[in-house]
Amino acid sequence: MKLSKLSIVVPCYNEESNIEELFNELKKVIDSFDYAYEVIFVDDGSKDGTYKEIEKKSTQYDFVQGISLSRNFGHQIALLAGLENSTGDVIITLDGDLQHPPQVIPELIQKYKEGYDIVNTRRIDDASTSFFKKKTSKLFYIFINKLSDTKVEPFGADFRLMSRETVDAFLSIKEHDRFTRGLVSWIGFDQGVVEYKANPRFSGKSSYTFKKMFKLAINGITSMSSKPLRISLYLGLIFFITGLVYAIFILYNYFVGVNVEGWTSILITILILGGIQLLISSIIGEYVSRIFNETKARPLYLVKKQTDNVS
Repeated sequence: MKLSKLSIVVPCYNEESNIEELFNELKKVIDSFDYAYEVIFVDDGSKDGTYKEIEKKSTQYDFVQGISLSRNFGHQIALLAGLENSTGDVIITLDGDLQHPPQVIPELIQKYKEGYDIVNTRRIDDASTSFFKKKTSKLFYIFINKLSDTKVEPFGADFRLMSRETVDAFLSIKEHDRFTRGLVSWIGFDQGVVEYKANPRFSGKSSYTFKKMFKLAINGITSMSSKPLRISLYLGLIFFITGLVYAIFILYNYFVGVNVEGWTSILITILILGGIQLLISSIIGEYVSRIFNETKARPLYLVKKQTDNVS
């Protein structure tokens, strides 16, 4: 497998206090390589001095490039911006908080040399991972793999290796609401997996709030599957048939002169039906909003500034 230049893409958001340590850890690894390399930091509209730290490294080392987006477009888009500016035969993506250990990079490259076009990673949880995160993560992957026609690697991360061929294929997908893990699985090619133990976050607070994780989950489900719409259809049919049977029962009792006391049951039925209708409307609304976002055809991101050595 060809490897004459390696690109490392690092999306960053408010990682000012992590850049120095991450760079030092990366440099320990890449200094041992006998081929060319570049490190591309993408500042996703940080509110702190993240980009200043990136610029500092760029002036010290020619192989460091920095891109600053005009606002916070989200982790998935920052990742895309870095991939679009990469020039290597092999591209590795990892987060800027040191939870993705750079020491695993040689393992990814070894797997690539064995013939894999894409090498994904699988996080191994330890005692420091909260019970809530373990369970929600497990449920998410069970749920999305049940709904999706494309299998998504369980406990995966946006810490992976991709060949130039697979990156070009990935970049040909111009969706706005992106779920990178699902799209990487969808494009196919030969894919391998390397397990890693996540480090504690080196400094600062994670920007991946529960709200953002929930949004990512919704993006993942709606971008990879139309089954929720089909489920909505089945629910509608079930409740329509149930309602029809109940209506026949009420009419029968009316004509035979039986008084039916049932205000409580009627109220409960109305509340359940109302909830189901709102749920179905919300599911349809999610898909309509995705169509709306795509038809606007806005650029996926805008660059505010970049270092002079960006390709």
